[in-house]
Amino acid sequence: MRTLLRRIDQDGERWLLLWLYGYIVMVIFMEVIRRFVLSYSSVWGEETARYAFVYLVWIGAAAAVRERAHIRIDVITHLVGQRGTAILYIASDVLTGVLALFALYWSMDPVLTSLKFHSVTDGLRVLRVWFLFAVPFGFSIMLLRVFQSLVRDVGNFRAGRPTFTGARLFE
Repeated sequence: MRTLLRRIDQDGERWLLLWLYGYIVMVIFMEVIRRFVLSYSSVWGEETARYAFVYLVWIGAAAAVRERAHIRIDVITHLVGQRGTAILYIASDVLTGVLALFALYWSMDPVLTSLKFHSVTDGLRVLRVWFLFAVPFGFSIMLLRVFQSLVRDVGNFRAGRPTFTGARLFE
């Protein structure tokens, strides 16, 4: 069981992102063929691809928090040394966590409202709450990843190890 949890922790977002991306590509490809070859398009294709894309974005944001792959300006970290870099990253983790908590709180209102009034999607006539839940789901994963990053950064800081800086965009 522990091995399974470790695999989910390491690769959970990657597999979800791969599945969602594959689904979006497959559905859009099918819809293009249907529209231009068969002169027919489905209601469900465009709508499910759009909602899958919303989940893809929010899960991708959480994965980027884990890998520290979000866009950042690291000129300051080059000026302050290893200890200052660690403090900046810890402060960044705390601020990101606060932002994610606020966003999680405010993103639950549309979900709860949709659930209360049984709002459905336009084409599929499925409860909209399943698709609105993408935002709080993404911020929940983001909070987990920020907490893990904070624990890692504080541990590295106390042990005197260099801070995990993630991948750089242009190297």
